[in-house]
Amino acid sequence: MSTRIAFLKGHGTENDFVIVPDPENAIDLSPAAVAALCDRRAGIGGDGVLHVVRSAAHPEAKAMAGEAEWFMDYRNGDGSIAEMCGNGVRVFARYLQHAGHVEEGDLTVATRGGLKTVHIAKDGDITVGMGRAVLPEGDVTVSVGERSWPARNVNMGNPHAVAFVDDLADAGTLFTPPPFSPASAYPDGVNVEFVVDRGERHVAMRVHERGSGETRSCGTGACAVAVATARRDGADPATTGAPVTYTVDVLGGRLVITERPDGEIEMTGPAVIVAEGEIDAEWLRAAMG
Repeated sequence: MSTRIAFLKGHGTENDFVIVPDPENAIDLSPAAVAALCDRRAGIGGDGVLHVVRSAAHPEAKAMAGEAEWFMDYRNGDGSIAEMCGNGVRVFARYLQHAGHVEEGDLTVATRGGLKTVHIAKDGDITVGMGRAVLPEGDVTVSVGERSWPARNVNMGNPHAVAFVDDLADAGTLFTPPPFSPASAYPDGVNVEFVVDRGERHVAMRVHERGSGETRSCGTGACAVAVATARRDGADPATTGAPVTYTVDVLGGRLVITERPDGEIEMTGPAVIVAEGEIDAEWLRAAMG
């Protein structure tokens, strides 16, 4: 390990990330190291880490190398591995542009949730093809304190429980994961979204992200919310043949989600690089224990 390791800091609607460029996959980012980097007092601070690796250099992405040069090795703030992060993909693409690896236009990013198509627009916004939503059958309930709500089970490559409430304050502090039932619905935990209406095809949400706590934004969560809201409103593009678009307000800004008749979901929003510097390798080595 070199004495210093490059990093950047970025965010998408205030869902913030430590970005670690490592094209050849030479840095061993243990769960402890990731948690230390994401510590907001003793580290750099972030909801997660975007480990930037060439697909050909990572065993989990080699099979995708022919279609995507870059692999987003995403980690949650507690060090656990995640399948996907929608805001993270936008920030990942912004980093690739910032570093001169890509230009405006289209690219493909490899993730544990599969290949994601990305469009970097001239106006600065980035659109990510988030794939199709899966809506598992069965009733799900989420709780805060003594109150419970029915929730829609939506899988966007990672699991979500979407609950419609009267007030976003009903979600409580979201310091800890809201309990859910049945336990069999989410054996590996779940991201929980609490949603209120703001207007026609316009909602607002708060989210507890599995492994990170409450975050300012969650891209896959916003997609899950848009799909759940559309179904609640009786809109299914696969049936009507017309796309449906929802504006989703998150604590850190606004995302626009479109579900197409073929089931593909597109998410559009901002992505910003705010700083870059160097991690001290001795500190990181000590943090890894």
